[in-house]
Amino acid sequence: MDALCRAEPRSRRPAAASASPLPWARFSAWLDCVCVVTFDLELGQAMELVYPYDFRLTEKEVITIFFLSFSLVLKILSSNDGGFLTVCFCLLQKTSICYLSFPDSYSGGLGDTQFSFRLRQSGGQRTTHYEDDGEYNREAPLMLQRESAHYFGYVYFRQVKDSSMKRGYFQKSLVLVSRLPYVNLFQSLLQLIAPEYFDKLEPCLEAVCNEIDQWPPPVPGQTLNLPVMGVVIQNLLPAPLVLPSIHELDLFRCFQPVLIHIQMLWELMLLGEPIVVMAPSPTVSSEMVLALTSCLAPLRYCCDYRPYFTIHDSEFKEYTTRTQAPPNIVVGVTNPFFIKTLQHWPHILRVGELRMSGDLPKQVKVKKLAKLKTLDTKPGIYTSYKTFLHKDKTLIKRLLKGIQRKRPSEVQSALLRRHLLELTQSFIIPLEHYIASLMPLQRAITPWKNPPQIRPFRQEDFMKTLEHAGPQLTCVLKGDWLGLYRRFFKSPNFDGWYRQRHKEMTQKLEALHLEAICEANIVAWMKDKSEVEIVDLVLKLREKLVRARCQHLPVKEETLQRVGLYIETIIGSLPEDLQTVLHHH
Repeated sequence: MDALCRAEPRSRRPAAASASPLPWARFSAWLDCVCVVTFDLELGQAMELVYPYDFRLTEKEVITIFFLSFSLVLKILSSNDGGFLTVCFCLLQKTSICYLSFPDSYSGGLGDTQFSFRLRQSGGQRTTHYEDDGEYNREAPLMLQRESAHYFGYVYFRQVKDSSMKRGYFQKSLVLVSRLPYVNLFQSLLQLIAPEYFDKLEPCLEAVCNEIDQWPPPVPGQTLNLPVMGVVIQNLLPAPLVLPSIHELDLFRCFQPVLIHIQMLWELMLLGEPIVVMAPSPTVSSEMVLALTSCLAPLRYCCDYRPYFTIHDSEFKEYTTRTQAPPNIVVGVTNPFFIKTLQHWPHILRVGELRMSGDLPKQVKVKKLAKLKTLDTKPGIYTSYKTFLHKDKTLIKRLLKGIQRKRPSEVQSALLRRHLLELTQSFIIPLEHYIASLMPLQRAITPWKNPPQIRPFRQEDFMKTLEHAGPQLTCVLKGDWLGLYRRFFKSPNFDGWYRQRHKEMTQKLEALHLEAICEANIVAWMKDKSEVEIVDLVLKLREKLVRARCQHLPVKEETLQRVGLYIETIIGSLPEDLQTVLHHH
């Protein structure tokens, strides 16, 4: 993962060298804001501080952060004063980041807890200090792209006895809010800054934010040195086709109780099935959900997911209603109340605390949903799902051998990640080959006609290709691959994959069309054309040029410049009155 190495604090660069077009622009390239959520005796969870001060969260987002930042506190409050808990609950319902910033597990445990959450942005698009023209997302792997409609919250929650507090406990969360899914980076950052902040409070936080504001922006494919509090965090932001490192979890540790069912979980994620992860703590909940969503790399998981979800979340009614089918989402919960409210969901994974030991941990069993009882706390996968593919016994044997040889967890995780990567690639390569065949031939692209259309995706035609070019060429797993593809076609993941590939192919056609225009003899074409046809060509070329620049089409700058010169040449051949009109158009 990210290497942390002790170093002397770096001297700040001169103001001129680090000047940014907007204040906090460099900070905003990494984080949207930093929040401090505390527990107020009269208000419950309360937002104590948001930094930078001018960052604005909607009331709904603030409330959610309150409750997602605090959870362990509820056990202590309920045991000391049941009436206060009821009043606190009512007050907090009126006021959504705060909901997610406190654990909701009723464990009453003391100490420090780290976990993650994801919440939907409310209030529409808003301005930001960071001027992102989309370049980062064009270069970054799909699983590391900046979110446009959701925030990630990375929480460090502390709950310790404190006789100076009225109720005898210090309860506070430090939350990093970002649109980037860099779970390892931000959790490592919290391990550095949170303990210092709880001791030194606001001046420490302000100093850290100023240091982050000196960081270079994230650039895929580059190793960055990120100084903070006398420590340099070295991060390699992966370029496409390179295994990610900045957001990797310890998959072996996360999946240790369900290793023999990894095939089933991969299929459920591939098909975008609704899944509930019931865990004893927000840490286990968020890690398991994030591990599940990473199973499909390099295929993008196109459904929603909430690493940590509480009863106070604004989507609670939407997810718990029995009047419609559960949405395509993976939610992580800790409150036992969800055992009853989410009983109608088709797939429920119950896990205990994750503990590494010298032997293969006890594996959970697949159980029928009917056996999920309100008071049943036994771990298991409660589902009636039947897998399409057979289990990979070879993988389990390799992992068992690794345990016997005391192989490091990082190596075990690498084996598991490689297995999942190859499995996904075996599934997706036939789809890639087929959709590439739908692209018109380059010789069919002529300069004076609109580019030809991409042929439609026909499922039955694709299925016919599998006999000779199916997953069996690269994967040893046996099973009903055809059935798996048919089910996949109905999932949001297929829809998301197809839309993205169709968009890329359309842009490629536009780029090839521009190149064909550049290679054509414009003057010869204009000889027998009317002024109306020539003006129409000018307007279409201008539109193409604008679209090429706005959509960042895969076209060389030289090609775009030649198109611009062609436009000027064409305009110059027209009468002066038309030239004037077109130059002012």
